[in-house]
Amino acid sequence: MKTGDLIRAAIANTFRSKLRTTLTVIAIFIGAFTLTLTTAVGTGVSNYVTSQVASLGTTNSLTVTKTVSATAVTGSGPQKYDPDAATSASGARAAGERSAALSTDDLQTIRDVSGITGVTGTAPLRPSWISYADNGKWVLSMNTVTGLKADLAAGAQLDAASTENQVVLPTTYLSNLGLGDAADAVGKSVTIGVEDYTGTMHEVTATVVGIENTSLFASGASANDALRTAIEDVQNTGKPAAVATSYGSATATFSASADAAQVSAIKAKLSDAGFTGMTITDQLGSITTVINGIVGVLNAFAVIALIAAGFGIVNTLLMSVQERTREIGLMKAMGMGGGRVFTLFSLEAVFIGFLGSAIGAAAAIGLGTLVSTRLSATLLSDLPGLHLLQFAVPSVATIILVVMAISFVAGTLPARRAARLDPIEALRYE
Repeated sequence: MKTGDLIRAAIANTFRSKLRTTLTVIAIFIGAFTLTLTTAVGTGVSNYVTSQVASLGTTNSLTVTKTVSATAVTGSGPQKYDPDAATSASGARAAGERSAALSTDDLQTIRDVSGITGVTGTAPLRPSWISYADNGKWVLSMNTVTGLKADLAAGAQLDAASTENQVVLPTTYLSNLGLGDAADAVGKSVTIGVEDYTGTMHEVTATVVGIENTSLFASGASANDALRTAIEDVQNTGKPAAVATSYGSATATFSASADAAQVSAIKAKLSDAGFTGMTITDQLGSITTVINGIVGVLNAFAVIALIAAGFGIVNTLLMSVQERTREIGLMKAMGMGGGRVFTLFSLEAVFIGFLGSAIGAAAAIGLGTLVSTRLSATLLSDLPGLHLLQFAVPSVATIILVVMAISFVAGTLPARRAARLDPIEALRYE
């Protein structure tokens, strides 16, 4: 029997017991379907995070904070006061966490670290409201991270060298402010209300130079250096001379050509100096870890389903061997070797695995594409570019091959039993 004949015979034999084969294929279908969907979720989210990081443009920067050990929380009452732990300029901290503010001396220390090319202190901007024309006043939040490239829906990036007050607004601000669509908003002048140190309200005007799509990194407005300085000057008006200037964090830049080893060396030097430096990728680490954990758990359930399907294949083929004992004996009596018999039953197992995995993967791609498109237009419409399920051809092909491999292993036992049958005893089998 030639190889082609073996393949044709294996496919034909698979459908001898249609009900038994169908139930086994369904079990494989469930595992392959689930595994394809969960892999697509991981691919979709990973690609979106990667595209978001790439769209930022500025990847040669570190967010630097002062390293202060956390105080263990004892009980639900107040904790012991530590005068050495200064509260950060933002004033926000988790229970038991001590967050230290950065002083101007700290900025100089960071600037002196080998490999650092520039340092900018990040003081919290606390504007009260923003308005345009006579459309009312709306609460304004501003991003603390500076120097990042926005994912623009219209307009241009902030110009750090410009002396004009510039602002980039999220698309979610357009309707309330009455700015029209993204293209119409560019070039318009908005008014920002800022309270000084004594609580007196001041107004700062700024020009809208761009409109930003909602992303993982920006939920508020972004200001150029000129606008940030103007807001900070207002906030510091009336501030006693005895109150030192402090920063919640700092943005430190390094050479764009620095490799991973050089960046790690810079982080180590900052750590030795008492600071913690984190790149954007580092800050996304917790997000990707959670996503990978969820996908891993779902994949585990899919693998369990495939293992259960493997036992179904064993049962199906064992019963097939028993039902076809005389037929196997006749084939061996006519000169078919044990290796060919083994190959025949192994091909049947592999074909069952291919059938279940191919149908499962195809169903997952069809349903997943439909669901992903629907989600992108509804629940995820505020995150343009996010397609929750993305199916990569190599991943789908790998899943099918893995399922076929599992099926082959599952079919090994019945195939060996068929190959080892004695032809004389098999022909006598009733």
